[in-house]
Amino acid sequence: MSDQDFIATVPLDAVPPGKTKAVTIAGRDLLLCNSDGQIHAIAALCSHADEPLACGRIRLGWIACPAHGARFDLETGEPLTGPASEPIATYPVRIIDGMIEVAA
Repeated sequence: MSDQDFIATVPLDAVPPGKTKAVTIAGRDLLLCNSDGQIHAIAALCSHADEPLACGRIRLGWIACPAHGARFDLETGEPLTGPASEPIATYPVRIIDGMIEVAA
Protein backbone atom coordinates (compact mmCIF):
# COMPACT_ATOMS: atom_id res chain seq x y z
CA MET A 1 0.00 0.00 0.00
CA SER A 2 1.17 3.53 -0.60
CA ASP A 3 1.52 6.18 2.11
CA GLN A 4 -1.69 7.90 1.01
CA ASP A 5 -3.69 4.75 1.72
CA PHE A 6 -2.89 4.92 5.45
CA ILE A 7 -4.65 7.41 7.71
CA ALA A 8 -3.19 8.55 11.05
CA THR A 9 -5.59 7.88 13.91
CA VAL A 10 -4.34 8.19 17.51
CA PRO A 11 -1.01 7.97 19.34
CA LEU A 12 0.11 4.45 20.17
CA ASP A 13 -0.08 5.16 23.91
CA ALA A 14 -3.82 5.95 23.54
CA VAL A 15 -4.43 2.19 23.20
CA PRO A 16 -2.67 0.43 26.11
CA PRO A 17 -2.34 -3.37 26.20
CA GLY A 18 -5.69 -5.10 26.68
CA LYS A 19 -7.67 -2.00 25.69
CA THR A 20 -9.54 -0.69 22.67
CA LYS A 21 -10.12 2.71 21.08
CA ALA A 22 -13.01 3.53 18.75
CA VAL A 23 -12.15 5.59 15.67
CA THR A 24 -13.93 6.58 12.46
CA ILE A 25 -11.96 6.42 9.23
CA ALA A 26 -13.36 7.19 5.80
CA GLY A 27 -16.88 6.92 7.20
CA ARG A 28 -16.23 3.50 8.78
CA ASP A 29 -16.48 2.88 12.51
CA LEU A 30 -13.43 0.87 13.52
CA LEU A 31 -11.95 -0.43 16.72
CA LEU A 32 -8.24 -0.30 17.46
CA CYS A 33 -7.24 -3.19 19.75
CA ASN A 34 -4.01 -3.75 21.63
CA SER A 35 -3.46 -7.46 22.18
CA ASP A 36 -0.24 -7.87 24.17
CA GLY A 37 1.43 -4.95 22.38
CA GLN A 38 0.18 -5.88 18.90
CA ILE A 39 -2.20 -3.31 17.40
CA HIS A 40 -5.12 -4.49 15.27
CA ALA A 41 -7.90 -2.59 13.49
CA ILE A 42 -11.27 -4.31 13.18
CA ALA A 43 -14.88 -3.47 12.43
CA ALA A 44 -16.50 -1.90 15.50
CA LEU A 45 -19.58 -4.16 15.46
CA CYS A 46 -20.05 -7.87 16.02
CA SER A 47 -21.17 -9.71 12.89
CA HIS A 48 -23.74 -11.69 14.87
CA ALA A 49 -26.08 -8.93 16.05
CA ASP A 50 -24.34 -5.62 15.27
CA GLU A 51 -23.41 -5.20 18.93
CA PRO A 52 -20.47 -2.85 19.74
CA LEU A 53 -17.20 -4.66 20.41
CA ALA A 54 -15.63 -1.68 22.22
CA CYS A 55 -16.11 -3.15 25.69
CA GLY A 56 -15.12 -6.64 24.57
CA ARG A 57 -12.54 -8.68 26.45
CA ILE A 58 -9.20 -8.92 24.63
CA ARG A 59 -6.87 -11.87 25.07
CA LEU A 60 -3.92 -13.07 23.04
CA GLY A 61 -5.09 -12.59 19.48
CA TRP A 62 -8.87 -12.44 19.99
CA ILE A 63 -11.71 -10.22 21.18
CA ALA A 64 -14.98 -11.38 22.73
CA CYS A 65 -18.27 -9.65 22.02
CA PRO A 66 -19.59 -8.35 25.37
CA ALA A 67 -23.21 -9.04 24.35
CA HIS A 68 -23.20 -12.71 23.38
CA GLY A 69 -19.62 -13.92 23.92
CA ALA A 70 -18.66 -14.60 20.29
CA ARG A 71 -14.88 -14.50 19.87
CA PHE A 72 -13.11 -13.14 16.80
CA ASP A 73 -9.52 -13.57 15.65
CA LEU A 74 -7.95 -10.10 15.59
CA GLU A 75 -5.72 -10.92 12.58
CA THR A 76 -8.28 -12.47 10.27
CA GLY A 77 -11.64 -11.41 11.71
CA GLU A 78 -12.81 -15.04 11.61
CA PRO A 79 -15.22 -16.12 14.34
CA LEU A 80 -13.60 -18.51 16.81
CA THR A 81 -16.78 -19.30 18.76
CA GLY A 82 -20.51 -18.87 18.25
CA PRO A 83 -23.02 -17.53 18.06
CA ALA A 84 -21.25 -15.53 15.31
CA SER A 85 -20.70 -17.38 12.06
CA GLU A 86 -19.57 -14.52 9.82
CA PRO A 87 -16.18 -12.79 10.07
CA ILE A 88 -15.68 -9.13 10.95
CA ALA A 89 -13.60 -6.85 8.73
CA THR A 90 -9.95 -6.29 9.58
CA TYR A 91 -7.71 -3.51 8.31
CA PRO A 92 -3.93 -3.12 7.83
CA VAL A 93 -2.17 -1.20 10.60
CA ARG A 94 1.25 0.36 10.93
CA ILE A 95 2.96 2.54 13.52
CA ILE A 96 4.79 5.62 12.22
CA ASP A 97 6.46 8.06 14.61
CA GLY A 98 4.33 6.84 17.52
CA MET A 99 1.04 7.20 15.62
CA ILE A 100 -1.28 4.33 14.72
CA GLU A 101 -2.09 4.46 11.02
CA VAL A 102 -4.84 2.39 9.42
CA ALA A 103 -5.60 1.62 5.79
CA ALA A 104 -9.36 1.63 5.37
